[in-house]
Amino acid sequence: MAALGFNKCTKEHGVYTRGEGQKRVVLGVYVDDLIITGTDQGEVNTFKEEMKETFKMSDLGCLRYYLGIEVNQQPGWITLSQAAYAAKLLEKFGMTSCNSVQVPMENRLKLSKISTTPPVDASWYRSIVGSLQYLVHTRPDIASSIGYVSRFMEKPTTEHLSVVKHILRYIAGTLHYGLSFTKGNGEIELKGYSDADMAGDVDDWKSTTDVMFCLGNAPVTWQSQKQPVVALSSCEVEYIAASSTAC
Repeated sequence: MAALGFNKCTKEHGVYTRGEGQKRVVLGVYVDDLIITGTDQGEVNTFKEEMKETFKMSDLGCLRYYLGIEVNQQPGWITLSQAAYAAKLLEKFGMTSCNSVQVPMENRLKLSKISTTPPVDASWYRSIVGSLQYLVHTRPDIASSIGYVSRFMEKPTTEHLSVVKHILRYIAGTLHYGLSFTKGNGEIELKGYSDADMAGDVDDWKSTTDVMFCLGNAPVTWQSQKQPVVALSSCEVEYIAASSTAC
């Protein structure tokens, strides 16, 4: 990429750019798979020819599927979803015929690492939660609940597994949920949101920060993470969340 005049993005190491303004080409790289976009079709075609001279390549045309993410491009809007991946998860974990629920997790649910319910296979539990974590790439609505059940990987019990199954039941009813990006007019404003609970973890009394950034009306990055310190007041909790958001 450097030999072809591309610069690596300092924040996202799989992204490369070349040119500016109306001659800009942006490249996403994952091993030997490339996503190419740009503001000028001629520049994009030039880059494709340069790559074909260097490597044996296939041009698969307009992006439709990439790393388990389904892409639907229409004039004026693009949607990203993982419906096929989610359906495979339900089949893999025996939840294909389950009854769906309206929310990913019950309101004000509190779980502890110290549970009196029978233990479950930790490897099985980690497999389910790990698979669900990949679904968060296009599903910010489940980021908080999946982050919560990820805390019990070491010694999961039936109590923890029931909450994971609740998430799967929610996914069963929302298979086609995803992200939608519409073409805007003029300047696109970046907006950030943050929220936090107060001492939500009953084991160490740490709080959880939830963050989302939107470009226009489309969410582009989000995070749900336990705070590194124990806050002593609700005011302090919100300041820590705001600081993480700013970072």
